[in-house]
Amino acid sequence: MKVFKLIRVVENEHGTYGVLIDEDTPICLTLERPWKNNKRNISCIPTEIYMCRRVNSPRFGNTFKVLNVPKRTHILFHKGNIAEGTHGCIIVGELFDPLGGEHAVLSSGKAFKEFKAILDGEHQFTLVISSS
Repeated sequence: MKVFKLIRVVENEHGTYGVLIDEDTPICLTLERPWKNNKRNISCIPTEIYMCRRVNSPRFGNTFKVLNVPKRTHILFHKGNIAEGTHGCIIVGELFDPLGGEHAVLSSGKAFKEFKAILDGEHQFTLVISSS
């Protein structure tokens, strides 16, 4: 089973910015909400080790859900651009850059496609979230 590391490198009032690593290779950047005590829809999830399972989301299609997040459900990996659009989930992208005056992650569609390609044939993986 694959093990991905999500290393959060910067956290500020605009968001939590990270790098997703497969073995020793960075595969994409991540954007989450800032830490707000794990509050639903407005906070990133706690640093921890999680299992992630493939699901078919009505809104985001074929993706992965982060399981067993304390007091939280429906935490998905998906494409998007700004922290507000995460709703507490994890957005993947290839570049941090402003978008319409907001702090954002860009090339999200491409990064999400590559993320799913790396996980082709996998039904679950382990996610290790830590801070740098």
